[in-house]
This record gives sequence, structure tokens and C-alpha cells, in this order.
Amino acid sequence: MEIRIPFKKQQFDAREEAIIDAVNRLLSEKGYDLMTMDDVADAVGIAKGSLYKHFSSKEKLAGAAMTRLLKATQAELDTLAADMPAIDKIRHILAWSLRLRLQGGVPHLPSTSLALQRSLMLNLDYVMVALRVNKRFYALVAEARKQGALTPLVPDDVLVYTLYSRACDPTMEFLLRDKRLTHEQIVDAMVHATIGGFLSNEARKV
Repeated sequence: MEIRIPFKKQQFDAREEAIIDAVNRLLSEKGYDLMTMDDVADAVGIAKGSLYKHFSSKEKLAGAAMTRLLKATQAELDTLAADMPAIDKIRHILAWSLRLRLQGGVPHLPSTSLALQRSLMLNLDYVMVALRVNKRFYALVAEARKQGALTPLVPDDVLVYTLYSRACDPTMEFLLRDKRLTHEQIVDAMVHATIGGFLSNEARKV
């Protein structure tokens, strides 16, 4: 039996996705502290009262955006073949996050705002997804070490935190402004520059 979603529900969900898209862009451009509910309403083209029907506060807006990003990261990891070398999975997820960034889909790291950090720590959905993604990243690093692809000179924490931060690296803005490289050249260069320092001597020879 086919279950049909009511048209009004479809409209509501579509608007909610548009709101989160706008929040992603604003978080990336202005940061959490400077973003306002008025900014979001203006970006979507709706009244602030309509915005409040979806999200009751700026904290919930940011939480929804960050949670959706982490769920998308999980979904992307799920698409990777089980027999793909772990270092290639790490390269893939970094390249994927950079391409998403080029589309305006990656806001600034929570570490850029204490207020955002506090609100996210009170958001159970975000915390649960963040823990799962973090666990998967560390598992990838452990697997890559087991496969001999990573240098012992770089601790696991440095590698994992670099993956998070590189997706928000302001280097991309400078490169885009310079207009000397295509988007794909930027992604390839940033992945190479990031992963190159983590490789073992054996992996460099491959």
C-alpha cells in the first residue's frame, strides 16, 4: 500500500530544508554569533513569524544545520565499499566535505563560538550523531594505521581534528577569490596537501 504524504506536509518539509540551507550559508558567511533570526527569514524570503513555526530559536536553527551535516557525512561514509583502503576512504570523505563547502553546505566549526558549543551540547540529536561520526572517523584512522598507510609521527587526534577543520579552512575563500584554480583543482590540491603529511613512508611509495 502506497503511503501518500499530504501536500501541506510536503510544503512544510521543503520550506524547512530551505531554511536549513540558508542557515548553512549564513553560518559559513557570518558565523553563529552574528547570524540573526531576521537574517534567516530574509534569506529564505519568509516572515519571521513563519520561521518560528519551524524553529523557535537561533540555537535550534544551528543545531538542525549541524545535525543534518553530520547525518549527511554518515550517509556518505555508508556509500563506500567495505574493501576500499581506509586511507582512500579518508581522502574521499575529505574531498566530499570540500565539495560540499564549495556549494555552501558546511558552516564554521562549533569551536569558533562558545555560545554555539553550549547550545549544541544541550541538543541531544546533535550529540548522538556527532558521537557516531567521531567514532567512525577514529575507526577509519585505526584501520589506516593497521594497513600501514599512516605515519606514527602524527597522533590520531591530530588527524581526526584536521579532517574537521580542513572542511572549514579559510584557505578555500582565498583560492576562490584568486580565481586561478577550478573548484576541482582546489579540492584535489587541498586533499593532497592535507593527507600528504599523514602518510607513512610505505604509503608514499604507492
